[in-house]
Amino acid sequence: MSQPESAVADAQAGGRSGEPLAKLAERYGLRRAIARPRFPVYVRQLLERRHFILTYATSRNVSKYSNSALGQLWQVLTPLLNAAIYFLMFGIILGGNKNITNYPAFLLTGMFIFTYTQRTVTAGAKSISGNLSLIRALHFPRASLPLAYTIQELQQLAISMGVLLSLVVITKEPPNWFWLMIPIVLLLQTMFNVGAGLVIARLGSSMRDLNQLLPFITRTWLYASGVFFSIQDKVVGSAGLPQWVANVMYLNPAASYIEWMRDILIQSHHPENGHNPPLMVLVSCVSWAVFALGFGFWYFWRAEERYGRG
Repeated sequence: MSQPESAVADAQAGGRSGEPLAKLAERYGLRRAIARPRFPVYVRQLLERRHFILTYATSRNVSKYSNSALGQLWQVLTPLLNAAIYFLMFGIILGGNKNITNYPAFLLTGMFIFTYTQRTVTAGAKSISGNLSLIRALHFPRASLPLAYTIQELQQLAISMGVLLSLVVITKEPPNWFWLMIPIVLLLQTMFNVGAGLVIARLGSSMRDLNQLLPFITRTWLYASGVFFSIQDKVVGSAGLPQWVANVMYLNPAASYIEWMRDILIQSHHPENGHNPPLMVLVSCVSWAVFALGFGFWYFWRAEERYGRG
């Protein structure tokens, strides 16, 4: 009798005699088919599958708008239409553009940067629950899926940023040396988005109602992130609240990345023109990026064995 056949026979006998199957598996050197690897091994497996992750993200981008007449143009039209609606409502009707120089560029920057994080988090919530057939059919690091969804949104952001920079120039904000910091801000925001997407992916895999709650959560997040108004002017200037209240609002990661990008793109926000953003913004951007990335990978990895189970 071969060793596999002997193992099966012993397992059947062990089941009848009450001997734990775990000890039988250990005796024959067997291990679980889907076992969580050590964290360094897990990271290495993700790096080995980088081509699959990139290809999967690209294919999703191509197929996403394949059935619409305008196709990939919707990647640009969606944030532009949202910005136009919010400009009409908050900028003109509600007078949110008062005391804000170049409000169109101010609003567009906030919308494009916030949309990147919002779409990444929303997509991450569906990355596991929406791919159960793939997860159950193939063995691969499950973090590949949230990562692919984040890369998909990053690819769309690349197009959106080209449009944003063009619109900023149209609103008479000329390119300058501060623009060299744009990749740094986007890198830190992407690190945060990856971590946030991984956390939401794990929560979404077990909380069936999360996708129903996310629109309300992200809408509240939108209103609290200073997309339509200046946190410094509204909180400290108009409301007369102490500076620490504004600093707490800047701890919101979305608000921090928006504020830093505005400091880069809009001249009236440059330090040389008297605008001195609190150090809290820079500290918040870096801290959230490092913390979210590290915690997100660890939190997602801890539940690796449970993804795809019924």
